[in-house]
Amino acid sequence: MTRKRYFFLILILGTLTALSPFSIDMYLPGFPAIALALHTTIEQVDRSLSSFFIGLACGQLLYGPLMDRFGRKKPLYFGLGLYILISIGCFSATSINLLIILRFVQAIGSCAAGVAAMAMVRDIFPVKDNAKVFALLILVLGASPMIAPTAGSYLTAAFGWQSVFIVLMSIAILILIAVIFTLPESYENDPSFSLKPLPIITNFISVIKIPQFYTYAITTSLAFAGLFAYVAGSPSVFMEFFHVSGKLYGWIFAGLSIGFVGSSQLNNVLIKYYKSEQIVIVALTGQVIAAIVFVIGSLNGWFGLYGTIAMIFLVLCGVGLTNPNASALSLAPFSKNAGTAASLMGAMQLGIGAMSSFAISLFSSYSAMPMALIMAVSASIALMVLLIGRRNIIEQVEADPSMAVAGH
Repeated sequence: MTRKRYFFLILILGTLTALSPFSIDMYLPGFPAIALALHTTIEQVDRSLSSFFIGLACGQLLYGPLMDRFGRKKPLYFGLGLYILISIGCFSATSINLLIILRFVQAIGSCAAGVAAMAMVRDIFPVKDNAKVFALLILVLGASPMIAPTAGSYLTAAFGWQSVFIVLMSIAILILIAVIFTLPESYENDPSFSLKPLPIITNFISVIKIPQFYTYAITTSLAFAGLFAYVAGSPSVFMEFFHVSGKLYGWIFAGLSIGFVGSSQLNNVLIKYYKSEQIVIVALTGQVIAAIVFVIGSLNGWFGLYGTIAMIFLVLCGVGLTNPNASALSLAPFSKNAGTAASLMGAMQLGIGAMSSFAISLFSSYSAMPMALIMAVSASIALMVLLIGRRNIIEQVEADPSMAVAGH
């Protein structure tokens, strides 16, 4: 493979991976405008974010088996086509309930891109290069929280919140064209792969029964819920409680993403000196401490705008270190069922994340307290699950954490 071809494949796979995060981050600054236009509240608009997360969780379980049966590109064509069509519907939405439903379907479409990208890395590149490729995808993925909210804030201010969905649709069209004409089919149609419910369910059960999988998959899902709480709660905290503009919110969001993305990249250095298990325990303990301090400080009014930003930054750093290591450890025992295990873990992360973001929408208080509380509770339960679950692991399989892409 030539260097130019290598770079181009990384770029396409990276944009596939980033489609769902872009779809989340770009419309966050428009929450107040959406609430005003659709005659509702920001809490109700938050539920369109929760429905998107639920759609992503469902899509994880849907596309894994489909791509093993029909190859990678046909289900990907379907998903991108569905995403493009539903984006038009989101642009035209006239009620919050309709937007909530459309965002769910749009997420199912976008999920095909992320699942296909992960599978194609395994298909196209030599196994010895996978860790490096995944690390490069993280860098592309990291552009989403740095670029998308800022771009979304300027689009919303200049052209209205609907313009965000036109831009997302345009991005998906460009990705679809690139996939059709430049991305090779990396996995042939396999008629022997059964799509009947019973074999698929049996396969999932065989995965979830393994102690190392369920311990670390539940741990990373609960720890990751802190990120979802931040994404769902940040529009009301910053734009309603602290009264920052949509444009400034975009820049704050971009700056805070450095905590998550930067710590996940720091992990590639730490793993040379420490085991994944050691990093998970220390990082998760730090995440719990930071979240509890955030709760206590929010209750007592210790933090203004800058203090709140600092505490969120610390929690996100913990998530950025915990997620890739716990994800890699949960997948380490698998070779034959790695795809099934990955899709199940992804569904768990997104399902718990959806509950976290929905919980945020139940609070009417425009303060950081709901966000801090959910961060603290989810991280504390994650630490308990880790400490208790490790006792059931007879012989732990170590893994290279850079094999797991950290993202949201």
